[in-house]
Amino acid sequence: MRELRYAEALHESLVSEMRRDPRVIVFGEYVGIYGGVFKVTKDLQQEFGAERVRDTPIAEEAIVGLAIGSSMMGLRPVCEIMYVDFLPLALDQLINQASLMHYIWAGQVQLPFVLRTQGGAGGAAGAQHSKSLEAIVAHIPGLKVVMPATPADAKGLLTASIRDPNPVVFIEHKMLYNTRGPVPEGEHLVPLGVADIKRPGGDVSIVATSRMVLEALRAAEELERDGVSAEVVDVRTLRPLDVATIVASVKRTHRAVVVNEGWRTGGFGAELAAVIAEEAFSYLDAPVQRLGAADLPVPYSPGLEPASVPDAAAIARAARSALRAADLV
Repeated sequence: MRELRYAEALHESLVSEMRRDPRVIVFGEYVGIYGGVFKVTKDLQQEFGAERVRDTPIAEEAIVGLAIGSSMMGLRPVCEIMYVDFLPLALDQLINQASLMHYIWAGQVQLPFVLRTQGGAGGAAGAQHSKSLEAIVAHIPGLKVVMPATPADAKGLLTASIRDPNPVVFIEHKMLYNTRGPVPEGEHLVPLGVADIKRPGGDVSIVATSRMVLEALRAAEELERDGVSAEVVDVRTLRPLDVATIVASVKRTHRAVVVNEGWRTGGFGAELAAVIAEEAFSYLDAPVQRLGAADLPVPYSPGLEPASVPDAAAIARAARSALRAADLV
């Protein structure tokens, strides 16, 4: 184990898979000579050449179309959409092509490609560069959707995504790239569709995605000072969703807080809350608490932006609300 930055862990996965499998190619805006806006693809073109690491025009629909076509022909592309805010430009390719091919051709066609992108608030990037749009792609059968929260999971989940025979939308968070954590050396795979208990607890389950996992862990530390034991569940893969792990946690704690950085109305947190209500209702001692971003464009102002998305303090308040509903605090 070494400590790596989240961006370095992603880079290590790409390098390892490109060395292991010559079918793995990388393309997108600025991924080659510049090494990517967040430097995840730094030096890849120097090692693997411009044939395997290609800069593309600013044309998101064409980028995803190229990923679909090249994967159908036997390659394993990793394409990059610079910001998730630009993903809607490629939704026709994802919804009407990538997600359907396996079904339409009765399993005879596979599309083993990964679409890497990043999103989320932070850094005053503005309303057109700070959205969390994971609920859009998680809604589409035929796509897998991954959101790692830690450097180790970033490496392991990206490696597993590259080797998966299905199209995977791999969503990173801009505010996670410089976070550090232990990462296994050598080959490291984290299976898709498996959630992870990042912190065990017995009083309340906090089910979180992406950067909200780190906020949930901070909230759990705050709650611990008040004698509250919070369990933090990292969803990791939105589709397929590990319902069993989430429900088992809620059955142990009898209370649940779900937190996702997407807009609260229609966000993925609503799906998590619905799953808990359907699968663990008789175990709940309090209503599910649901946190998401405020229903407005992400503010540019550094003072307003943090207030538009959940943080550790808001998560801790929601947990206390669930506990008060059960007359425990």
